[in-house]
Amino acid sequence: MALKLARTALALGAAVSLTAVSLPALAQNVAVVNGTPVPVARADAMLREMVRQGQPNSPQLQQQVREELVKREVLAQAAISKGLATDPVVKQQLKLAEQGVLIRALITDFQKTSPVTDADLQARYDQLKKQFGDKEYHARHILVPSEDTAKDIIAKLKGGAKFADLAKQYSKDPGSAQNGGDLDWSPANAYVPEFADALQKLQKGQYSQTPVKTQFGYHVLELDDVRDAQIPPLADVKPQLVQQMQEEKLQGFIEGLEKKAKIQ
Repeated sequence: MALKLARTALALGAAVSLTAVSLPALAQNVAVVNGTPVPVARADAMLREMVRQGQPNSPQLQQQVREELVKREVLAQAAISKGLATDPVVKQQLKLAEQGVLIRALITDFQKTSPVTDADLQARYDQLKKQFGDKEYHARHILVPSEDTAKDIIAKLKGGAKFADLAKQYSKDPGSAQNGGDLDWSPANAYVPEFADALQKLQKGQYSQTPVKTQFGYHVLELDDVRDAQIPPLADVKPQLVQQMQEEKLQGFIEGLEKKAKIQ
């Protein structure tokens, strides 16, 4: 019974030491493998990473971490005993792994010290709203390769033909032809400038009286409707904007380091 109680106390001590990541550990090591200690700090690091990835902290997870670290130590010792640590390929792989850890630590530190502020976020949101514009257009178009064909289509429209039917028959735009040329709702700046300019000059229900030339060919446009821009509130797009801005900040940081580096 005394031996059983002693083992239980040791197990509880190991579990506590794994969870007390930011406090002095009750023991320095979670195990000693062939005389080589496996430090609690290493277990804490692995446990933190697994929790960060979404696994709930529990005694079972802590035990899995200990078993994994013991297994790694056994295998690493076996590799060293076979002389693999001095293999040139292995040495380069170890160097790459070391660099990977350092880079991740640098990125974490940068994101912590250079966060996206609320002011930055609001400024980006206001900029995007301005670029989006205050109107959205529900348009249709018929894309053809020649101006003459576009003029013929306009003549057919004037003769009473339905825009959607002509789009299905003539349009070379695979994304909209079979939907009667329907482009759904979009801001004007979603299109190339020539297309956007012609679209904004139309009134609801009108179609273009002359072909509109763009880099894609010749278009005949029809404006079905106009509405106020449906822009989601900042709260709804905040996670995506923050991620985008964090990536931009990080990219700028990396490019700045590269520019300062002396590379021969």
